[in-house]
Amino acid sequence: MLLETLFFDIKFGEIAVVDNEGSPKEIMSTQNAKPEEKTSGSDMALVSLAVILALAGVCGFSFLSDQTLLVRLGVLIGGLVFAVVVAWFSPSGKRFIVYGRESYDELRRVVWPTRKETLNSTGMVIAFVVVVAVFLFLVDMIVEWGLYDVLLKLSL
Repeated sequence: MLLETLFFDIKFGEIAVVDNEGSPKEIMSTQNAKPEEKTSGSDMALVSLAVILALAGVCGFSFLSDQTLLVRLGVLIGGLVFAVVVAWFSPSGKRFIVYGRESYDELRRVVWPTRKETLNSTGMVIAFVVVVAVFLFLVDMIVEWGLYDVLLKLSL
């Protein structure tokens, strides 16, 4: 049986799986990783504007307490809608939309457990919790008996 070792060459950005004779079996490049996108000044400005619009809607709802509820809700919803629209068209908002779509696709690929598997697992967890609770109760009773009935009665 050959022992395999993982070597990482920082200079060339490669990971090599090497057998015990030193000959590489597999070489994987680490250069395929996507660099993180930097946020630009305009992106930060758009996100800041969206936050300000959302806060303006919430503050407007609070400060217009003498107005009717319809006007206050209009200010609140208007501020939130404008904030969402501004954030939607910012580069961060576009990345968030892509992230949301990819997350939804990944969620659809997950193999969820059947009802029977879920109930069995839940039953096992509940049974284990009951057993641990009984154990802790018994330990507490023994400690209480030892402290109050044995030690304190001896000291009187």
